[in-house]
Amino acid sequence: MAGELASVDLREIMRRVRFPAWIIAPDGRIVWLNDAAERLVGDVRGKLYTVFVPDEYLPLAQAQFTRKLLGELVTDYELELNAADGSRVPVEVSSVPVQSPQNGVPIAVFGVAHPEDIRREPPPDAPHLTPRQAEVLRHLAVGASTEQIARELNISVETVRNHIRAVLRKLGARSRLEAVAKARSQGLIS
Repeated sequence: MAGELASVDLREIMRRVRFPAWIIAPDGRIVWLNDAAERLVGDVRGKLYTVFVPDEYLPLAQAQFTRKLLGELVTDYELELNAADGSRVPVEVSSVPVQSPQNGVPIAVFGVAHPEDIRREPPPDAPHLTPRQAEVLRHLAVGASTEQIARELNISVETVRNHIRAVLRKLGARSRLEAVAKARSQGLIS
């Protein structure tokens, strides 16, 4: 069985996965997209991944990409992508380095995106936060730690940190406590 699996072309199988997935070369050029990614962002093979990342998310995307090339095994983060139709789609991205079997050096980055359900309306108590950011804010309001939030929401600690950074940025706060205070004063949480 293991011998048979070694001959399987995983890229062909992944092409049919319903979530957008891609492989990016170390120079930032997209070398492979599955069908879902092509439907979302268009045929961007050979172009830099920055073509489908909005400007305000470029620092985050570039930092995560660099972390993978430096050997960090997994990073999860949330951002928006520029869709082929001109809209913006919020997604949660999980990415890993593709390492050389000879020496373990990263030779590419594989990523998969989980688009937020666009049919799901943002909660009325937080119209300018994504549903997940509003959920993280509610956990912060009751004093939950990053690790507790990660366990409760079944997401990585790094993803929680990214959500917290986004909440702080959107509320114009410098700390978790200040974010909770501002959210309370704005009526976003009780």
